Amino acid sequence: MGGYAESVRERVRAARAAVATAASVDDAYALAVAQDELDDALRIAHNIGIDPGPDPDRGSGPGSQSGAPA
Repeated sequence: MGGYAESVRERVRAARAAVATAASVDDAYALAVAQDELDDALRIAHNIGIDPGPDPDRGSGPGSQSGAPA
């Protein structure tokens, strides 16, 4: 499953980048679309047991807490 796992991780990375870009330009529609894509990619990764990699906005991995209040 190596190639498939990497393609799922790449989909998550691309979606995270799209969310960040949309947020930085304050585009509400693009942000909603990008967030939906990210949610879908993370759901797929979770359902098949793939670690999607670290989320640069949340710390070192999925579900990790940075110690700051949400």
